[in-house]
Amino acid sequence: MFPIIPANSVTAISGNSEGIFGFGNEGGEYVPFTNLVSNTGVVASDITATGTGRQWISACEYGGDKGIFGFGYVRHGPVTAITNKVSNAGVVASDTAGVGTARMGLAGCGYGEDKGIFGFGYNTSSVTNKVSNVGVVAGDTAGVGTGRHYLAACEYGEDKGIFGFGDDGGAPYTAVTNLVSNAGVVASDTAGVGTARRYPAACKYGGDKGIFGYGGDDPNTAITNKVSNAGVVASDTAGVGTARYGSAACEYGPGKGIFGFGADPDKVSITNLVSNTGVVGTDVTGVGTARVILGGCSFN
Repeated sequence: MFPIIPANSVTAISGNSEGIFGFGNEGGEYVPFTNLVSNTGVVASDITATGTGRQWISACEYGGDKGIFGFGYVRHGPVTAITNKVSNAGVVASDTAGVGTARMGLAGCGYGEDKGIFGFGYNTSSVTNKVSNVGVVAGDTAGVGTGRHYLAACEYGEDKGIFGFGDDGGAPYTAVTNLVSNAGVVASDTAGVGTARRYPAACKYGGDKGIFGYGGDDPNTAITNKVSNAGVVASDTAGVGTARYGSAACEYGPGKGIFGFGADPDKVSITNLVSNTGVVGTDVTGVGTARVILGGCSFN
């Protein structure tokens, strides 16, 4: 006999309920500031994190409820591979010595439900570094696909990921994508769909889908491109909110997403919420230090 399902029952959406934006360039300095995102999409004021301030950083989830910031460029210093873990309470840990090729302008996303991956980066590299379910970063995996930097990545299909867009050193920029399997294997190039650009951001939404948004810098744009639960990238959706580059994005809710910060050309801290159906909202007044080329991921 089949169970009776209540008429008002809903299917739970998987994912983390809170997010975090961190690090970036606020103009004169590369700061270690972070801003937590609540489960209703409210961004909190600055927290000074423990760790080295840097820009062109990336972040991803691991362990099912934690995150990690990694790599980037230190002001008056070299590119780096150092990482900073994020607890399931949103607390950022001090620096962990870098593993893998130091680089900046890379991207990161989750895969396999409890692991993460950093990939690509300056200068037109396609190398990747996996993150275990306890936050251990592995050495380099030989690159697959077009080497590029200033790209973005997000999850899709609940346990897979996708890298997309970026600057491959040529003109114009690219919209090529590379799928990541639930075992962390990066696939060869998929022909780009949508406006080729660099400096976009990307996040998961709806439990099993993703979205790329904003970017450009010549000129800047607010267009978005949805990613289906099969990893298919859709054509451009007209932009909503302030066109800008160098934003970050993360999930919250769960099932929803948020784009935040960036520049056009002045640095901003405005945010744009993404519904669980992938609809991007208008600008929300910024909270926290305006900055650009930062990172974001979800936790808890």
